[in-house]
Amino acid sequence: MVKVIGSDSAEDLSQLTDEVLMRRYRDLGTEAIFNELVRRYERELYRYLARYTGDSALAEDVFQNTFLQIHLKRGLYADGRPFRPWLYAIATNQAVDALRKVGRHPAVSLDQRLTSVQGDSESGSLLDMLVNNDEGPLVGLEERERQQWVRDSIGRLPDALRQTLILAYHQDLKYREIAEILKIPVGTVKSRLHAAMTKLQQMAKTANRNGKD
Repeated sequence: MVKVIGSDSAEDLSQLTDEVLMRRYRDLGTEAIFNELVRRYERELYRYLARYTGDSALAEDVFQNTFLQIHLKRGLYADGRPFRPWLYAIATNQAVDALRKVGRHPAVSLDQRLTSVQGDSESGSLLDMLVNNDEGPLVGLEERERQQWVRDSIGRLPDALRQTLILAYHQDLKYREIAEILKIPVGTVKSRLHAAMTKLQQMAKTANRNGKD
């Protein structure tokens, strides 16, 4: 992880919001403030990156690069901008670049539940949503085969749909946070998720029909 050096500041930085800390780091470049931001997100962000990349060593590299970018891009941080989505946007872009270099796609958690918003139909784990009853299109496959089929099918989705779907099933990211990360409206996040699930359902039904032929 990023090395955190003990703070020599008398102020209790832990009482400040992320946004106040980032604004101060932008203006002052104080090491103690940077260390506090790392401390707050060290475990959470690393877990996200480990699941996203499916590789603990690569996740460590991406984590280091993410906070290097926070340091290098601190002058671009705008007052009042929510810090967490900004951090995740940088981390996700770093992860995508790292995976592209090694010729791999992001991993996806099939057990992570999508955080639903009142009025939205999409909720539950991704695997449950594709295999939701005894007559589902993947019912003839063993559990491990189902999981592998879903991962392979997600890899065949268009980039925009795949990235939105993966973000939705990681780290309990809310629609508004995904929208901030991808720089798209919340409505577009919802429509992409719906389109992704529709395509996966269609692929599952096609696979089931072909399996019976």
